[in-house]
Amino acid sequence: MSAMTAPTPIDVPRGLAGVVVAETAVSDVRGDEGFYQYRDRSAIELAASATFEDAWQLLVTGDAATDASRGAFAGRVAAALERRDDVEAAVAAAASATPDVLAGLAAAWPLLGARRGIRPLYDLDEDQRLDDAISLAAWTPVIVVALWRRAHGEAVLPAHEGRGVVANYLHQVTGAVPDEATERALTAYLIAVMDHGFNASTFTARVIASTGADAAACLVGALGALTGPLHGGAPSRALDGLDAVGTADRIEPWIRGELAAGRRLMGFGHAVYRTADPRAELMKEVALRTGGARVELAVRFQETAERLLAEAKPGRELHANVEFWAALVMERCGLPRSMFTPTFAVGRTIGWTAHILEQARDPKIIRPSARYVGPQVRAAA
Repeated sequence: MSAMTAPTPIDVPRGLAGVVVAETAVSDVRGDEGFYQYRDRSAIELAASATFEDAWQLLVTGDAATDASRGAFAGRVAAALERRDDVEAAVAAAASATPDVLAGLAAAWPLLGARRGIRPLYDLDEDQRLDDAISLAAWTPVIVVALWRRAHGEAVLPAHEGRGVVANYLHQVTGAVPDEATERALTAYLIAVMDHGFNASTFTARVIASTGADAAACLVGALGALTGPLHGGAPSRALDGLDAVGTADRIEPWIRGELAAGRRLMGFGHAVYRTADPRAELMKEVALRTGGARVELAVRFQETAERLLAEAKPGRELHANVEFWAALVMERCGLPRSMFTPTFAVGRTIGWTAHILEQARDPKIIRPSARYVGPQVRAAA
């Protein structure tokens, strides 16, 4: 082939669907089976039984939490949470610019990173990168609740010693000390969404990490992707259908109207799963344990929606996804809808940092090509 011959174009599916772009040991999603795992553990089993802190340790270090290792990991988290004046300054600056929690978080991360002297991943060794990853993840729920309370003119509440990340997060947002059932319900959700393969936000974080940028910059890019309604911005929208129907007798006509109008049913369908979303199944179990008329309505809504979607789009396998039932669980835990996506971000930050650490070990920058389909260069007149 001569130097002037263009390479043969490669047909790539839209959205890179099914294209393997890297290797990972963080998580695996098998959509045809309705299964996904974190490291060597079933993600659903972890979500059903593990603590937030144990799942966090597994994802970012690669090692399962043990009686011997928990103390060391907790010590790193505690060390990261020192110097509260740094985070207070970052929150104050972010809150002065916007009342929006996600926008504030996107501003606070790099501000905190600058105050803490977080350096590019390229310049750090493995242990220093882990310190930065743990530090940013540890501060994320603190920043989120501080931004939330500032936006509502409320002071941050004192943390409860002996209670973990999830209990303190719920206390800060709702103002009430959660019971064990409520804490367990939100813990299950947060672990279930900590990671999920090479989704849009995770891939964004890895692309930025491949440049050697600092961990805060990687997280900001990931968060930008997460805010899209087609990614993590839809949990609150999943409740809109329940609000619209109100009662069981209105479910079918309302859904038929939405489908006839060509509108998407938020909370149904998934880019990877060709069977039931295992996260949705777990969240449904959690919601059913709480009971109530709202949950009963959701069960009827799901059954009807899946039946009508099968009629309207045969062969598509459109089931309830995690956002539909997670929205019910977060609502039952007392979280306002404006905090659904920020809460998703609190959990997903753990997965982002795990992927950032993994990508930083590879010195090759991610730099794909594009097929040019624009007009040809015009000959000079």
